[in-house]
Amino acid sequence: MTDRDDDSLLRGRFSEPTDDFVARFTASVGFDRRLYRYDIAGSIAHARMLARIGVLTEGERDAIVGGLETIRAEIESDEFEWSDALEDIHMHIEARLTELVGEAGKKLHTGRSRNDQVATDIRLYLRDESDAIADHLTGVMARIVDLAERHSADPMPGFTHLQIAQPVTFGHHMLAWFEMAYRDRERFQACRARLNVSPLGSAALAGTTFRIDRADTAEALGFDRIAENSLDAVSDRDFAIEFCSCAAIAATHLSRWCEEMVIWTSQPFGFVELPDAFCTGSSIMPQKKNPDVPELVRGKTGRIVGNLTSLLVLMKGQPLAYNRDNQEDKEPLFDTVDTLKDCLRAIGDIVAAMRPDTARMREAARLGFATATDLADYLVKKGLPFRDAHEAVGRAVQYAQEKGSALSDLSVSELRGFAEDIGEDVADVLSLEGSLAARDQPGGTAPNQVAAAAKEARERIGSG
Repeated sequence: MTDRDDDSLLRGRFSEPTDDFVARFTASVGFDRRLYRYDIAGSIAHARMLARIGVLTEGERDAIVGGLETIRAEIESDEFEWSDALEDIHMHIEARLTELVGEAGKKLHTGRSRNDQVATDIRLYLRDESDAIADHLTGVMARIVDLAERHSADPMPGFTHLQIAQPVTFGHHMLAWFEMAYRDRERFQACRARLNVSPLGSAALAGTTFRIDRADTAEALGFDRIAENSLDAVSDRDFAIEFCSCAAIAATHLSRWCEEMVIWTSQPFGFVELPDAFCTGSSIMPQKKNPDVPELVRGKTGRIVGNLTSLLVLMKGQPLAYNRDNQEDKEPLFDTVDTLKDCLRAIGDIVAAMRPDTARMREAARLGFATATDLADYLVKKGLPFRDAHEAVGRAVQYAQEKGSALSDLSVSELRGFAEDIGEDVADVLSLEGSLAARDQPGGTAPNQVAAAAKEARERIGSG
């Protein structure tokens, strides 16, 4: 393959070559080369359609398709030569194709533009990546459900404002993570459905004078339909913004989980332990075991959110139709894909390896008067107005706190000092098991409800 030292494919209207700096500044092939498979797939579909409508002969079609398959093999074997002078992946493939098959290669671009070509490539790319991320989320959800099933009855403190609020089970908490991941998968699936529209054949902005068959290429590439308006088709990046929005929401969920892991693995909590493989030590403090992987996932969320912002700002001032600004959509988009997939892999592995300390969580659930609400509900069921019950239990908590006791350690006679309706049956209300079992409704933290929800969650994984 010969070196390409000029961009003559595009210089017909110009009287001097492109400045070297401008060539480097405007080149995108350094990052858009990852679209090569999609660019070649789109070109093969386009070539076959051109042959069907008589623009290419069957021989030219076969030569072009064979040449494109050769180029794909060269790229995948790292034998392909790249040059900033040819700007982007599209021109590299077209130039090499012409080297391979001669004049037929110059006919391939009939009826299309790089504008609809790149829009097609990115949609095909994001379609595959949406599927890949949905698969990653499915794997994470399965591992979350594994934990939920094993710990459906193990109590832990539930928090609001990071203060102990009410007892829940560890399985119930894991299923909250599941719901976040399930919504994330739904979002990517919905995003995939919306982006699966073919812009190919819209050409530069106004369509083409050739009687091309856009429905044919759309079907060949697996699109659901063609884009309805050529101006919008080449300039639209809503689908990329939506993809990055889905990614930012998913990463935010991962970041929240990681924040909890960081807290739970700290010595004051000690709720879970992460394997050594997911932690590092300190350069000066030999006792340290730092949860680096969760912290990095938490940190990388900022990149993903920033990439979404970059795309929104990129598009906000652009008039119709295509503008060169759109070249800047790919790096934040590619970085979002790579970063989110890495984070999902890390989280999936961590969840699978996470070791909960159920005894430590049970003990923590007894702190902070976590069953105070249960006592208030008990008094309401005895006929006391809720506000009066709330006040009585508040005074009981203050008394227990001053005494250094838990509510469950107070005697019935002590509790009656705050509400005379309290009876011997209050012990069941103030126990962790009693508190958990009392929340026996769908979505509640009663162990039997958690077990049922985990079973249903596993079924939902496969039905999505």
